[in-house]
Amino acid sequence: MAEIIDFATFAEEPEIEEMDREELKELLARLREKIEQLDEREPRNMESEEYELWGEEHEALEDLVDDILDRLEGMGT
Repeated sequence: MAEIIDFATFAEEPEIEEMDREELKELLARLREKIEQLDEREPRNMESEEYELWGEEHEALEDLVDDILDRLEGMGT
């Protein structure tokens, strides 16, 4: 069974509302890299519990990326 790396769980949820533009861009780059790494570990069996957990983690990361992009857009970037 492949190991699922829990990138979506942070010690604390990132406070993106309090981050400046540069901090957001750095976090965005790190999250995109983590999504790439997670994609490399995609389980083959789409019907497995492992795939379900992988999908939940992937979706959480993508949601955070979307939140950051919305925040950057709101800042005029």
